[in-house]
Amino acid sequence: MSPDAAPAPGPLAQTVVGDDPQAPVVVFCHGLLGRGRNFSGIAKALQPDFRCVLLDMPDHGASPWTEQVDYAVAADLVVRQLRSLGAGPVRLVGHSMGGKTAMTAALQAPELVERLVVVDISPTASTGSSEFGHLLGSMQGLDLSTIDSLGEADRQLAEAVPSRSLRGFLLQNVRRDPATTRFGWQPNLDVLLRDLDTITGDIPHQDRVYEGPVLWLAGAESSYVTDEQEGPMRALFPRTVQVSLKGAGHWVHSEQPEAFTATLRHFLRER
Repeated sequence: MSPDAAPAPGPLAQTVVGDDPQAPVVVFCHGLLGRGRNFSGIAKALQPDFRCVLLDMPDHGASPWTEQVDYAVAADLVVRQLRSLGAGPVRLVGHSMGGKTAMTAALQAPELVERLVVVDISPTASTGSSEFGHLLGSMQGLDLSTIDSLGEADRQLAEAVPSRSLRGFLLQNVRRDPATTRFGWQPNLDVLLRDLDTITGDIPHQDRVYEGPVLWLAGAESSYVTDEQEGPMRALFPRTVQVSLKGAGHWVHSEQPEAFTATLRHFLRER
């Protein structure tokens, strides 16, 4: 944990898919502006072989907000959640920001992670700060107190974010307050935008090494994983196997769900 980081907040929100207590546990960590349920389709496709735990990352979904983004704090929360499951070592999957959190958690507590899947991200500084800066700024610029429906929010966001699917991804983060009936954003937008350089920067590692098997799964059309990042990745995770999926960009699991699930299942089943 950073010396000046605030104490970690309470437990992360989670959704469990699968009710077999004897099935191996797979824990999913989503990316920036996502939520655990983004992996619902993948988790359902993995049934009945695995029990899947979909986490909301700090400052997202129903999980607590923090005073600053800190991967060591986020990883500590994930580690606490893994211990609370009481399932022994788990298979840990993380995409983008969630991938950096998952890598940090595996380095912090390797005894809790049987194998690791890192989706379209590396442990070093990545591209995407300008893209996500634009998206976060566009969300901040939308005055939800003036809208009466998600349709209206979609129309107002359309000029800044022309892609309908991307707007849908962002607007999953809108919730109506039952007390006031007004709409509001669930993510901690102010902190996420302020600390975007931390989100897209290097993970803390203190020269630790995770010796377990790692699947480094990238989108072939994504710019988030480059040849220059292979050295730092293998230095921290020496048992890394790299796979690129054709026809996929950064959101690999939503752009190529069948290929993603097949690749993931094969790796998770290996001994």
